[in-house]
Amino acid sequence: MTTATTTVRRGEVTIRDLSKSFTLNGRRLDVLRGIHLDVASGEALAIVGPSGCGKTTLLRVLAGLEEPDRGEVMIDGAPVHGIGRQRAVIFQEPRLLPWLTVTQNVSFGLEVRGQDRASAAEKARHYIRLVGLAGFEDAYPRQLSGGMAQRVGIARALTVQPEILLLDEPLGALDAMTKLTMQEELARIWREEGVTMILVTHDLEEAIFLADRVLVMSKSGHPPRPIEIDVPRPRDRSAPSFVALRRRLMAEFGLH
Repeated sequence: MTTATTTVRRGEVTIRDLSKSFTLNGRRLDVLRGIHLDVASGEALAIVGPSGCGKTTLLRVLAGLEEPDRGEVMIDGAPVHGIGRQRAVIFQEPRLLPWLTVTQNVSFGLEVRGQDRASAAEKARHYIRLVGLAGFEDAYPRQLSGGMAQRVGIARALTVQPEILLLDEPLGALDAMTKLTMQEELARIWREEGVTMILVTHDLEEAIFLADRVLVMSKSGHPPRPIEIDVPRPRDRSAPSFVALRRRLMAEFGLH
């Protein structure tokens, strides 16, 4: 007699009838309205749209940093209430602790969770190597470039081994060349780690380069519209299929 084994896939996101509003100068501002969305385990989803359309609000609700007015967010079938270990957030600014070294910054989250310092540092060093910072373990944040500091932030998020990586404009503050390099690195890390990645970005080319799907949001009240990115990986930004998708996304926002 054989026993069937079931592989449990982690990092699946389910959003149902999600709404969120704020009050601005005494006036109700509906930011998210009745959103329905499914994100598969291991998928890379990019969220794009004009400023004020609710991209970051949606990410914050997924992170458990905001409570919705109505609707439900579930991860692996369990409702989300507040922050949780299965999610890690990377912001535009890496927010490193200036008095700690790279290794200490990366291992900080593990130590807070009760892991002993030696094993936390060993795990941190693994992820420091993964993001390409071997040799900088003892450096302080002031000794790092912007791109290097953001790599530390990514390593810190990965060290706690989340199922879902939530990124809010993580490369927005970088110069053009560093940004391209970091996009390549993010694509590699996502592939190697197998996490679900949800990325908010204003950069349409970045969205196409990194994502399996792009969720297009608007301020008009229309439901967000997912667009499949059926371009083979590794992606060539000059390939006709890539260029055609970029034009399609630009047309979504009235750009030419």
